[in-house]
Amino acid sequence: MLVKVNTGNVHGVDAYRVVVEVDASRGGMPGYSLVGLPSARVTEGKVRVRAAILNSGYKLESRRVTVNLAPAELRKDTAAFDLPIALGTLGAYELLPPEAFAGRMALGELALDGGLRRVNGVLPVADLAHRLGMRELLVPRENAEEAAVVSGLQVRAASTLQEVARHLSGAEEIPLYVPGPEPPPASALLDLAAVKGQAGPKRALEIAAAGGHNLLLVGPPGSGKSMLARRLPSILPPLTFAEGLEVTRIYSVTGLLGTTGLIRERPFRAPHHTVSQAGLVGGGPGPRPGELSLAHNGVLFLDELLEFQRPTLEALRQPLEDRQISITRARASMSFPADVQLVAAMNPCPCGHRGDPRRTCTCSNGAIERYWSRLSGPLMDRIDLLLDVPAVSFEEMTGDAATECSADVRSRVIAARRRQENRPGPGRCNARLEPEQYDRDCAIDAGGHRILKTAVERMGLSARAMQRVVKVARTIADLGDAADIAAAHVAEAIAYRRLVM
Repeated sequence: MLVKVNTGNVHGVDAYRVVVEVDASRGGMPGYSLVGLPSARVTEGKVRVRAAILNSGYKLESRRVTVNLAPAELRKDTAAFDLPIALGTLGAYELLPPEAFAGRMALGELALDGGLRRVNGVLPVADLAHRLGMRELLVPRENAEEAAVVSGLQVRAASTLQEVARHLSGAEEIPLYVPGPEPPPASALLDLAAVKGQAGPKRALEIAAAGGHNLLLVGPPGSGKSMLARRLPSILPPLTFAEGLEVTRIYSVTGLLGTTGLIRERPFRAPHHTVSQAGLVGGGPGPRPGELSLAHNGVLFLDELLEFQRPTLEALRQPLEDRQISITRARASMSFPADVQLVAAMNPCPCGHRGDPRRTCTCSNGAIERYWSRLSGPLMDRIDLLLDVPAVSFEEMTGDAATECSADVRSRVIAARRRQENRPGPGRCNARLEPEQYDRDCAIDAGGHRILKTAVERMGLSARAMQRVVKVARTIADLGDAADIAAAHVAEAIAYRRLVM
């Protein structure tokens, strides 16, 4: 008897339908064939499936069983096919009614005792099931919260194969999974009030948050670069539902979601400088998202920037412009979202003490030039704000001067973002302005034009760097609720590119 069971497979961060066709024939030599371009992980599943069926109390007589995973031209590489293969096998042996599979989609890994284990990529499959008009999705219990993120889809979570089989046979219905109440807002974000002094860097951090601009912090050890960077998420606007769904899909595919549902906080990723190129931007034999995509709609923090391998840093150039990363391999070509806000930190010289009034720099001019040469001009062009972070004085460290908390700064950032969102066009913030929006929204007065022209001539700014200066000036104007960009806005934006090297 031939039966068909619907399931899904993930390609990149999206899913496509896979039809598991199972035929159990009494004719011919008994055996088990699995076709449809399965990987070793999927092929090994036939051992798990047979043991799980037998240990769930079902008897299987010797037949010639053929399993096909359609479409056959796409490679399958997940243990999530265990459950649909087992259900199809039970249907082919006439232990389940074949009409029970209509309008349903199933996925999950099987233990040898018939238990269901969580799998990766359930959210994209749940979204696929909803778009295909499936009325029901059968998943392991540990994946239930994740699948329930998709509204309008009936999710039924089970712990064993026997539970699913009894549900499909009509013997005992699995209750619909109802997600619990939304958890309270997270309070683990670091507050900007803990940073002593550094009024100038704090102002730059606010501008970066308001416009979504990339930021480079340069200063001696202990000046507070990492403290500032790690507090950026606390002043960014809250994650919208659509943005949270995009982030959750990525974490679902990579297996980092756990048992939680929708991600509600902007991601903050801080990979160590020993990270490989594939680990940073994505890749590998079967391409997977890297730290760049895991920071999508959030912050990618690169501490000790010049300790990263140069080819690794250069791999960021294109995705920082395109807001996505495309990876092509012999077996597959995939695109991963990569709309991140880059924040980097580094020392001003190899010893770290250049410009520090309390300590003497021991680096020669040649050593400093070689040190800075690791950071290429094209990558510098993609950074909007280049900022000196000076050492904090004893008086600032021990003083009791009041400092603004993150909530106060965040309110101004949200107001500036709202002004940007109210302008026509697809851009969500000034750093993402399209050329048409740039020409329309970045009008500069005569005084600002003169200052900008002088800066371009004296600083040798490229066309890209000049546009980034103007976008930063647009953000400064938005923070001040100004309709047009004035000379003062341009002058402040240029000041954030006058990095002392």
